[in-house]
Amino acid sequence: MTKIRIATTSLAGCFGCHTSFLDMDERLVELLEHVEFDRSPLNDIKHCGPCDIGLVEGGLCNADNVHVLREVRANCRVLVAVGACAINGGIPAMRNHFGLGACLEESYLNGIGVEDPQIPDDAELPLLLDKVHPIHEVVRVDYYLPGCPPSPEGFLSVLGDLLEGREPVLPKKLLHYD
Repeated sequence: MTKIRIATTSLAGCFGCHTSFLDMDERLVELLEHVEFDRSPLNDIKHCGPCDIGLVEGGLCNADNVHVLREVRANCRVLVAVGACAINGGIPAMRNHFGLGACLEESYLNGIGVEDPQIPDDAELPLLLDKVHPIHEVVRVDYYLPGCPPSPEGFLSVLGDLLEGREPVLPKKLLHYD
Protein backbone atom coordinates (compact mmCIF):
# COMPACT_ATOMS: atom_id res chain seq x y z
CA MET A 1 0.00 0.00 0.00
CA THR A 2 1.36 3.42 -0.98
CA LYS A 3 1.11 5.88 1.86
CA ILE A 4 0.15 9.53 1.42
CA ARG A 5 3.08 11.84 2.19
CA ILE A 6 2.32 14.77 4.49
CA ALA A 7 4.53 17.74 5.33
CA THR A 8 3.76 20.08 8.23
CA THR A 9 5.35 23.33 9.31
CA SER A 10 4.85 25.98 11.93
CA LEU A 11 5.59 29.60 11.02
CA ALA A 12 4.70 32.69 13.13
CA GLY A 13 2.32 31.30 15.72
CA CYS A 14 2.24 29.46 19.03
CA PHE A 15 2.52 25.84 17.81
CA GLY A 16 -0.99 25.20 19.15
CA CYS A 17 -2.19 23.69 15.87
CA HIS A 18 0.52 21.02 15.97
CA THR A 19 -0.36 20.36 19.61
CA SER A 20 -4.00 19.91 18.63
CA PHE A 21 -2.89 17.58 15.80
CA LEU A 22 -1.09 15.45 18.40
CA ASP A 23 -4.27 15.47 20.52
CA MET A 24 -5.66 12.89 18.08
CA ASP A 25 -4.02 10.51 20.54
CA GLU A 26 -4.55 6.86 19.50
CA ARG A 27 -6.30 8.00 16.32
CA LEU A 28 -2.88 9.28 15.19
CA VAL A 29 -1.64 5.66 15.22
CA GLU A 30 -4.56 4.71 12.94
CA LEU A 31 -3.74 7.67 10.65
CA LEU A 32 -0.12 6.51 10.42
CA GLU A 33 -1.33 3.32 8.73
CA HIS A 34 -2.25 5.54 5.73
CA VAL A 35 0.29 8.40 5.84
CA GLU A 36 3.96 9.09 6.35
CA PHE A 37 5.50 12.38 7.35
CA ASP A 38 8.05 14.30 5.37
CA ARG A 39 9.16 17.73 6.65
CA SER A 40 7.70 18.31 10.09
CA PRO A 41 8.67 19.56 13.53
CA LEU A 42 7.20 16.24 14.71
CA ASN A 43 10.14 14.35 13.19
CA ASP A 44 12.67 17.21 12.86
CA ILE A 45 13.03 16.90 9.07
CA LYS A 46 14.03 20.41 7.96
CA HIS A 47 13.35 20.41 4.20
CA CYS A 48 10.31 19.38 2.22
CA GLY A 49 10.47 16.71 -0.43
CA PRO A 50 7.63 15.85 -2.82
CA CYS A 51 4.42 15.45 -0.80
CA ASP A 52 0.74 14.96 -1.35
CA ILE A 53 -0.47 17.27 1.43
CA GLY A 54 1.11 20.22 3.22
CA LEU A 55 -0.32 21.50 6.52
CA VAL A 56 0.87 25.03 7.39
CA GLU A 57 0.20 26.71 10.70
CA GLY A 58 1.23 30.27 11.51
CA GLY A 59 1.45 33.48 9.56
CA LEU A 60 4.43 35.17 8.00
CA CYS A 61 6.43 37.63 10.10
CA ASN A 62 9.95 37.27 8.68
CA ALA A 63 11.88 36.32 5.56
CA ASP A 64 12.60 32.82 6.86
CA ASN A 65 8.84 32.15 7.20
CA VAL A 66 8.37 33.17 3.56
CA HIS A 67 11.23 30.92 2.40
CA VAL A 68 9.86 27.89 4.29
CA LEU A 69 6.32 28.51 3.03
CA ARG A 70 7.44 28.76 -0.60
CA GLU A 71 9.44 25.53 -0.27
CA VAL A 72 6.45 23.68 1.20
CA ARG A 73 4.09 25.04 -1.47
CA ALA A 74 6.50 24.07 -4.26
CA ASN A 75 6.68 20.49 -2.97
CA CYS A 76 3.07 19.82 -1.92
CA ARG A 77 0.30 18.95 -4.34
CA VAL A 78 -2.35 20.21 -1.86
CA LEU A 79 -1.74 22.98 0.70
CA VAL A 80 -3.97 23.49 3.75
CA ALA A 81 -3.83 26.70 5.81
CA VAL A 82 -4.30 25.48 9.37
CA GLY A 83 -5.61 27.76 12.11
CA ALA A 84 -6.28 31.46 12.54
CA CYS A 85 -2.66 32.58 12.19
CA ALA A 86 -2.20 30.93 8.77
CA ILE A 87 -5.64 32.06 7.62
CA ASN A 88 -5.69 35.69 8.79
CA GLY A 89 -2.49 36.36 10.76
CA GLY A 90 -4.09 35.57 14.13
CA ILE A 91 -2.68 37.01 17.35
CA PRO A 92 0.75 37.80 15.80
CA ALA A 93 -1.00 40.15 13.33
CA MET A 94 -2.09 42.35 16.23
CA ARG A 95 1.24 44.10 15.72
CA ASN A 96 0.03 45.24 12.29
CA HIS A 97 -1.72 48.17 14.00
CA PHE A 98 1.69 49.61 14.89
CA GLY A 99 4.81 50.30 12.90
CA LEU A 100 7.58 47.72 13.09
CA GLY A 101 9.94 50.29 14.64
CA ALA A 102 7.44 51.05 17.43
CA CYS A 103 7.06 47.33 18.16
CA LEU A 104 10.82 46.81 18.35
CA GLU A 105 11.26 49.86 20.59
CA GLU A 106 8.52 48.68 22.96
CA SER A 107 9.95 45.16 23.12
CA TYR A 108 13.66 45.85 23.32
CA LEU A 109 14.11 49.44 24.53
CA ASN A 110 11.13 50.62 26.57
CA GLY A 111 9.53 47.41 27.79
CA ILE A 112 9.06 46.67 31.48
CA GLY A 113 12.10 44.89 32.91
CA VAL A 114 14.37 45.51 29.91
CA GLU A 115 18.01 45.57 30.93
CA ASP A 116 20.79 46.74 28.60
CA PRO A 117 18.29 48.04 26.04
CA GLN A 118 19.22 47.42 22.41
CA ILE A 119 17.39 46.25 19.34
CA PRO A 120 18.96 43.00 18.08
CA ASP A 121 21.07 43.56 14.97
CA ASP A 122 22.60 40.21 14.11
CA ALA A 123 23.01 39.00 10.53
CA GLU A 124 21.92 35.52 11.72
CA LEU A 125 18.42 36.78 12.57
CA PRO A 126 15.80 36.58 9.80
CA LEU A 127 14.72 39.91 8.36
CA LEU A 128 11.40 40.99 9.91
CA LEU A 129 8.54 41.88 7.59
CA ASP A 130 6.78 45.22 8.09
CA LYS A 131 3.60 43.35 8.99
CA VAL A 132 2.39 39.80 9.64
CA HIS A 133 0.75 38.23 6.58
CA PRO A 134 -1.65 35.29 6.22
CA ILE A 135 -0.14 32.64 3.98
CA HIS A 136 -2.60 33.14 1.09
CA GLU A 137 -1.03 36.55 0.44
CA VAL A 138 2.18 34.78 -0.62
CA VAL A 139 1.20 31.36 -2.02
CA ARG A 140 -1.87 29.62 -3.38
CA VAL A 141 -3.83 27.83 -0.65
CA ASP A 142 -6.11 24.93 -1.58
CA TYR A 143 -8.07 24.49 1.65
CA TYR A 144 -8.56 26.18 5.01
CA LEU A 145 -8.93 24.48 8.39
CA PRO A 146 -10.15 27.21 10.76
CA GLY A 147 -9.83 27.38 14.51
CA CYS A 148 -7.48 28.57 17.19
CA PRO A 149 -6.48 25.83 17.18
CA PRO A 150 -8.54 23.51 15.00
CA SER A 151 -9.78 20.48 16.91
CA PRO A 152 -8.29 17.02 16.40
CA GLU A 153 -11.66 16.08 14.87
CA GLY A 154 -11.24 18.92 12.37
CA PHE A 155 -7.84 17.57 11.31
CA LEU A 156 -9.27 14.07 11.00
CA SER A 157 -12.23 15.30 8.96
CA VAL A 158 -10.11 17.24 6.45
CA LEU A 159 -7.42 14.57 6.19
CA GLY A 160 -10.02 11.81 5.92
CA ASP A 161 -11.69 13.57 2.99
CA LEU A 162 -8.34 14.20 1.27
CA LEU A 163 -7.21 10.60 1.81
CA GLU A 164 -10.45 9.41 0.21
CA GLY A 165 -9.98 11.79 -2.73
CA ARG A 166 -12.94 13.96 -1.71
CA GLU A 167 -13.22 17.72 -1.45
CA PRO A 168 -12.84 18.51 2.29
CA VAL A 169 -16.04 19.70 3.94
CA LEU A 170 -16.04 20.45 7.65
CA PRO A 171 -19.30 19.54 9.38
CA LYS A 172 -20.89 22.59 11.00
CA LYS A 173 -20.43 21.05 14.46
CA LEU A 174 -16.65 21.36 13.97
CA LEU A 175 -16.84 25.08 13.15
CA HIS A 176 -16.66 26.74 16.53
CA TYR A 177 -14.23 29.08 18.25
CA ASP A 178 -14.36 28.55 21.99
